[in-house]
Amino acid sequence: MTETIVAARQRLRQAMDAVGPEFSGLLIDVCCFLKGLDDIERDRAWPARSGKVVLQFALDRLARHYGHASQTRGPAGAQARTWLADDATFSVENG
Repeated sequence: MTETIVAARQRLRQAMDAVGPEFSGLLIDVCCFLKGLDDIERDRAWPARSGKVVLQFALDRLARHYGHASQTRGPAGAQARTWLADDATFSVENG
């Protein structure tokens, strides 16, 4: 295996360790195997629409691992990344 593959596996392992065993399987199913929440709920005998709640908890832990706050406050905490060119602007109009 190349160093890139080994490093990617290490990062994945660290992320899954950070979210814990209760959420890592769900994240692997959704993000890597592209399973739908309906399929996961059925496979795990979960009540309908419970997968969405559990996935939110899992993604919150993953965001915390990568240093993203669940809520941003003010301009200093809300540095947005966009695909816009450096000189482009974006606005939202109410209407």
